[in-house]
Amino acid sequence: MKKQLSMAMAGAFVALGVSVASAGTLDTVKQRGQLICGSNAGLAGFGIPNEQGKWAGFDVDYCRALAAAVLGDAEKTKYVPLSAKDRFTALQSSEIDVLPRNTTWTLTRETGGFLFAATNYYDGQAFMVKKSLGVNSAKDLDGATICVQQGTTQELNLSDYFRTLGKKYQILTVATIGEAQNAYEGGRCDAFTSDASQLYGVRLALKAPEEHVVLPEIISKEPLAIAVRQGDDQWFNIAKWVYYALVQAEESGVTQANVDEMLKSDKPDIKRLLGTEGDFGKQLGLDNQWAYRAIKQVGNYGEIFDRNLGSQSKLKIERGLNALWTNKGLQYAPPIR
Repeated sequence: MKKQLSMAMAGAFVALGVSVASAGTLDTVKQRGQLICGSNAGLAGFGIPNEQGKWAGFDVDYCRALAAAVLGDAEKTKYVPLSAKDRFTALQSSEIDVLPRNTTWTLTRETGGFLFAATNYYDGQAFMVKKSLGVNSAKDLDGATICVQQGTTQELNLSDYFRTLGKKYQILTVATIGEAQNAYEGGRCDAFTSDASQLYGVRLALKAPEEHVVLPEIISKEPLAIAVRQGDDQWFNIAKWVYYALVQAEESGVTQANVDEMLKSDKPDIKRLLGTEGDFGKQLGLDNQWAYRAIKQVGNYGEIFDRNLGSQSKLKIERGLNALWTNKGLQYAPPIR
């Protein structure tokens, strides 16, 4: 009877168009001995192979932290480069285990079969133009041709923005970031619109980055979040709490360099974080050193941000909304207790 009921419930989810995760993603990852992550096909700062062919970036480091927590080794990862159009299909079909790929958390996506574990980067849509165009504001783009990537929230945001202003524009839709970059640099469009963080990454890849500027207007809210399939609460919890552990580590002053010394701390929040008090890892289906390994092998949220996007990177992006809540930002970890 229970089996029949379970099958009926699964059928009901399918009928509603909701993806049901295969049971036990954690077990699957452990048996495989490797975590498979969806990544941007090549975006500086977030996910891109370096000169040695090794993947690096802000989203890549989250996957490394997740692998360290689950498998004990941050290097037991595989990265599948995905376009915006293909990313959800790959997640739904279990081609990947988790999707931390510049993906905006929306109602439609969450009711369409996916869950968003946490917002790892608060962003907003902006515009990049050539300085020679003489444009200082997005409001001056009346009649412009604008490049936008297919399968993103940016197409609708663009329509909403220009309709509100009562201005006209032409849209050039392309499949990938690379195509958008080529179209923009080749003069097929006057402006390129995307998440501001993405534009800073693309600008680095242009032949003459200094000849391009990201305009100041932010026209949307883009909470970029870590996505998993619906139907596997344990994996959802693990994906979420590994991220929050990185944020809490920064707030508590726990770094990649001092984490071993911090094991001796008497502070209750640090003891719970690093597993020297309580059985919080076991509640996730992991051991109690899950967060220790993630921090030791990858670093805390601030370290990950700085080396990939911030002061230690070529992008030099300010923390802004992605600062900790204690520093007037939005990054805030629920308590481990």
